[in-house]
Amino acid sequence: MIHFDKVRWKNFLSTGNAFTEIQLDRTSSTLVLGENGSGKSTFLDAVTFALFNKPFRSVTKPQLINSKNAKKMLVEIEFSVGKTAYLVRRGSLPSIFQIEVDGVPLDQNANIRDFQKHLEENILKLNYKSFTQIVILGSASFTPFMQLTPAIRREIIEDILDIKIFSVMRKVLSESITALVDKQKNLDSEIKVEKERGLIQKNYVETLKADKQERLDKIIVEISTLQTDIATNQRSVDILVGKREALDGAEDKKRMFESYRQEFVRKIKEIKNEIDFYHKNDDCPTCKQGIDHAFKEATSSEKEAKILELEQAITDVDQTLLETNKIYEESKDLERQMRELNSLISSHETLVRRLQIEKTDIESKAGNIELETQRLTDIAKHITDLNNQKSVLTEDQHYNSFKDNLLKDSGIKTKIINQYLPDINRLVNHYLSAMDFFVQFELDGTFKETIKSRHRDTFTYNSFSEGEKQRIDLALVFTWRTIAKMKNSANTNLLILDEIFDSSLDINGTDYVSTLLGGMTKDTNVFVISHKGDQLFDKFRSVIKFKKKQDFSVII
Repeated sequence: MIHFDKVRWKNFLSTGNAFTEIQLDRTSSTLVLGENGSGKSTFLDAVTFALFNKPFRSVTKPQLINSKNAKKMLVEIEFSVGKTAYLVRRGSLPSIFQIEVDGVPLDQNANIRDFQKHLEENILKLNYKSFTQIVILGSASFTPFMQLTPAIRREIIEDILDIKIFSVMRKVLSESITALVDKQKNLDSEIKVEKERGLIQKNYVETLKADKQERLDKIIVEISTLQTDIATNQRSVDILVGKREALDGAEDKKRMFESYRQEFVRKIKEIKNEIDFYHKNDDCPTCKQGIDHAFKEATSSEKEAKILELEQAITDVDQTLLETNKIYEESKDLERQMRELNSLISSHETLVRRLQIEKTDIESKAGNIELETQRLTDIAKHITDLNNQKSVLTEDQHYNSFKDNLLKDSGIKTKIINQYLPDINRLVNHYLSAMDFFVQFELDGTFKETIKSRHRDTFTYNSFSEGEKQRIDLALVFTWRTIAKMKNSANTNLLILDEIFDSSLDINGTDYVSTLLGGMTKDTNVFVISHKGDQLFDKFRSVIKFKKKQDFSVII
């Protein structure tokens, strides 16, 4: 279980140079109050930024640094997993990312991205998507589980059921399979060489019994033929190397253009949001003054023109990517041809060396027929041993193929998920009933929902009102936490509800949710961020209130 102890921050968003700290496990329920812009949701951003290097709301990293102090932004979060205590420290200007384990800094022997991967996969065992589904239900920059794609839904459920280990196992198995294939290829090559050697040895024995000179002439011809083939193949390799060098950089270009495309798509989305703002708003939300219609139209036209430019850029990038992919595939094909030719050259060179040794031996002595016959027997025995090794590898490959089928998404993970699906659906319906929402909710094996009313009419999530959707979202959050606690996988004491009571829940919905929160286990610490202080004040054990003082957010 992850037990969150405290979070603190300074020079973060609207917070000044003094630390603002919240004890996360002080009471079972805490109401977080404050006027708009007072900094109450900064709490959420601080938690996710410390853990995942990204705020909960749509705020860019440069905007996270307090604009007045403009430096020394720092966020720290303390938590424990079992008996091990952790502290994560992250900041900007200067850039900081540190992890302490029981008070000892963790050695940063890799780059920041790998260090973040270690934090998520080995310590938290949660990524940003899973964390926000289990710990946070918010109204801003939050995508509810039911609005995620089936693939991301599956990823979150795998985190909760702690079955991502099978994906790690499959990766290790894949590496083992690759190594096994390489061993098989090496064995095949060795067997081939030994068979050719055995044929040469057999012919040599026969030569000893017949005509020594005839055998010498034959070996000379074989050596000459092999050397000619080697020279021809080497010239082919040199040509391929030249072609391959001409195609260098195709993979880097491919990644670069894919990055450009993603950036263009992101900018289009950003501009569309800005256009949507002008379509929906007649007054400036900051200064409260009206926005001139002509200005709105001109600005919208300018941004729509920019979208057209970006869309054309995407078309151009797609065309370039198509051409780059062709070059990339051509480069890979050239590499394959070079490997095959080099393998053939190596095999021929081995045979030439052996033929030359035999030629020297034939020229120096007549040879002992019995000794050479014994050598032929030894070669045959070696080939038998190699074939036995190959049989063992083939059997191992068969078992690995069976294991791989088990570890695929359609294998053992699906069986485990299918075992838990009835419990997941039962819990969701239980929580929906507790919130006075009587429908029959069901997720199937592909994580698509079916929702039936009392009269058995079939609906989807989007068929319902915002208030009803809110109840479904809450039921899912409670369900994931219950399942996580059963599995002791993504289990945590922290639950944060951001303005849930301020949006689409009616009075009855607020009471039902309050009752559910009040019935949660003693090791759960619930934080509710809200404007409804007068309605909710008496439902919580403690209250935190944020307020702006001299343009800085503080707790009063």
